[in-house]
Amino acid sequence: MTVTAQTSRCPMHAASAADLFDSGTFATTDMHAVWRAMRRDAPVSWQSVGDNGFWSVTRYDDVQHVLRDHTTFTSEQGSLLNLLGKGDPAGGRQMAVTDPPRHARLREPLQRALSVKAVERDLPRIRSLVRELLAPMKDGGVFDFAAAMAAMPMAIIGSWMRLPRADWPALTRLTGASIAPEDPAFAGPGGPDRSLVRAHRELFAYFQDVAEERRTSPGDDLLGVLLAMSIDGERLAPSEIVSNCYSLLLGANVTTAQPPSAALLELAGTDMLADWAAHPDLLVSGVEEALRWSSPAQHFMRYARRDVRLRDVTVRAGDAVVAWLGSANRDEDVFPQPDTFDIRRRPNKHIAFGVGPHYCVGHTVARVALRVLFDELLTGFTDIEVAGEPVRLRSNFIAGYTSLPVTARGVRP
Repeated sequence: MTVTAQTSRCPMHAASAADLFDSGTFATTDMHAVWRAMRRDAPVSWQSVGDNGFWSVTRYDDVQHVLRDHTTFTSEQGSLLNLLGKGDPAGGRQMAVTDPPRHARLREPLQRALSVKAVERDLPRIRSLVRELLAPMKDGGVFDFAAAMAAMPMAIIGSWMRLPRADWPALTRLTGASIAPEDPAFAGPGGPDRSLVRAHRELFAYFQDVAEERRTSPGDDLLGVLLAMSIDGERLAPSEIVSNCYSLLLGANVTTAQPPSAALLELAGTDMLADWAAHPDLLVSGVEEALRWSSPAQHFMRYARRDVRLRDVTVRAGDAVVAWLGSANRDEDVFPQPDTFDIRRRPNKHIAFGVGPHYCVGHTVARVALRVLFDELLTGFTDIEVAGEPVRLRSNFIAGYTSLPVTARGVRP
């Protein structure tokens, strides 16, 4: 596949001619160098994909505009590049691909269930789960930090949905296959398309069975909220419940698993970890910097409802527009020294959780979990070093790692 320009559209500048549709690009390329060139030379640029294509938006202000303005840019035709030109069968039924006002009616009950008070009540359990995940690192041997972090979101959301603990590893694997079907860690027979279909089929069948079992006694967990939800006087259809369970699972894995690995890879073996450990008052600002730095959800896609101007480019009605969060969070016009990990960065107006109507519904849970994780890491371990080559995830959606070998010394029994 090649990156080309169409005569009616702005070409991708030669300095940044990277294939942003190919997931392999993100596993082998310095994407921040690519986005830096795009912000400078072609902040709104077109990439052809066969007979289709998409606009890339790379500057902070433009990304904010595309994600906030749901009247001009709809999410309901698909919000991820792997659905480019295919549409999304969940459009209008799944919260992530539903526009206001229906989106707000889906979101509000879940937002209440994920309130600060609810998360604070769950804090002891979250800390216990984090300590359990980090415990093997205390023996001083090589520890795959990224693999441990991959299990953390499921441990948290699994309890919030009252899913059996025995099911968590399989659900983690299936969610990974849904996010990155082209990655060798998740690819199965028949190639990535077949892997994606299998993962979706298994996850949807799982939640269909669980929802059916729970229908008579929903409970007050997240699945129970979906089962009890009514919009305009009508309960959610079974397919809507299943689709939103899938979306919650996906969202948890996107926001929580990757920031710790990205931060540790940057800080391990430097004085910055010791500096952070010596200043517990910087826990919150450091976590926000880890979110900005990693920008785990690299993009969200929208479709233009009408012709619209973005900078000096006309985006036509029906065109796909991809807002690159990973680029926006390193925009030099917003973040001084954007390529420096600064635990003291304030203000830090990152958009790692998105922006606008689709701002991550689970951001409170994710933030609390990450603060607990970094607190346990900084107070419980020292001499953290990278002990092998990290393996980057093959995905144009998630920025992250499937493996990060480290060694450390535990400072608590």
